[in-house]
Amino acid sequence: MKRYELRTLFSLSLTIISLTSSAQDFTTFFSDSTLRIDYIFAGDRDNKHIFVDDMVKTAGWYGRRYHLNELPFEGNGQLTVTDLETGLTIYRHSFSTLFQEWLSTEESSRIAKSFENVFLVPLPKRAATIKVELFDFHQQVMASLSHPVDPSDILIRKINAPANPFTVIQQATDTTHCIHITFIAEGYTNDEIPLFLDDVHAATESLFNHEPFTSLRDFFSIVAVMSASEESGASEPSEGIWKSTALGSHFDTFYSSRYLTTLNLKRLHDCLACIPYEHIIILVNTDRYGGGGIYNSYNLCYTRGKHFLPVVVHEFGHSFGGLADEYSYSDSDPMYFSDTEPWEPNITTMADFSYKWQNLIDEGEASLVEGAGYLTHGVWRGCEDCRMKTNEYPTFCPVCQQALRRLISFYTQ
Repeated sequence: MKRYELRTLFSLSLTIISLTSSAQDFTTFFSDSTLRIDYIFAGDRDNKHIFVDDMVKTAGWYGRRYHLNELPFEGNGQLTVTDLETGLTIYRHSFSTLFQEWLSTEESSRIAKSFENVFLVPLPKRAATIKVELFDFHQQVMASLSHPVDPSDILIRKINAPANPFTVIQQATDTTHCIHITFIAEGYTNDEIPLFLDDVHAATESLFNHEPFTSLRDFFSIVAVMSASEESGASEPSEGIWKSTALGSHFDTFYSSRYLTTLNLKRLHDCLACIPYEHIIILVNTDRYGGGGIYNSYNLCYTRGKHFLPVVVHEFGHSFGGLADEYSYSDSDPMYFSDTEPWEPNITTMADFSYKWQNLIDEGEASLVEGAGYLTHGVWRGCEDCRMKTNEYPTFCPVCQQALRRLISFYTQ
């Protein structure tokens, strides 16, 4: 797709939330370096806390350089960087976390836990304030922290070289206007790294066989990080199996058998330091079905089964696209409520539907189909089936395709 067509899409986008009235120039406020901030989110259902754990500096910034003070989606949390001298908002970032998801579980009502979280921001040239906010299921702030950042702070740890070898899978036509995806190996021994690279190529081609990625492939740069594990596979707590792997991934997250995640986000980002990365896909060398995708955190997927390719694309819909699951199975433990419009662009409670996919309904490409976001009633999707609903459906539906096009435009224009 031509660049002017993407600009047209961007101008029509209704999902972008402009949070200040003027754009910020990257070179005015930021160095071409990355500031990684490690946080601990901790607490239980009634008490939530945010703590700064560590800060790390690496050369190069591989995130967006445009729309710095805007957000494509609200997310379940937000990070805001404010220039101390001028009081201007110079960068914003939205995200979701396993901690917030865990708060919806029964376990959070009787025990407190802590979770690692890592966020990347461009390194400010001068002193700044960073504010982190976590939202509840009604988009109300449930925890927040503001803290200073001084780029000259001698206790900001510096990493100067990659910990793992990596290889370029594809390079964007214009690397100044592109999106960086990094695949990283989990549960592949050193002898199995060639298998990992085969899986990366298969996953890459599967992703770009889906619109809008097919048309917009030239806007993506992709690398593969060869992080070898001592043992092959992933941990399976329900089977009493614990493996020594690069990222310590495991099934049975929140006691859900298919939920495959890693809680070791600091270890993950240490493995990726000094490598061009922004959006992360973790491939796990296991034949047990499972995966997980957390918006602006990571996508993690099993590889040794027939559903590998549709699952990795589905999970990328979560982690990159902010897309919600469109399937339903229960009305218990809801995450969506009638008085709050979901921030995810592909589902609605009709609390504020106007900015979502009414244009596609008018054009006859979509409708309102009840059942989404795990709930059978009160949440609607746009089409009968979609990659975000079933593994068997071959494409993203028009609603998801529209949302992904708008997001790619946001990152690259």
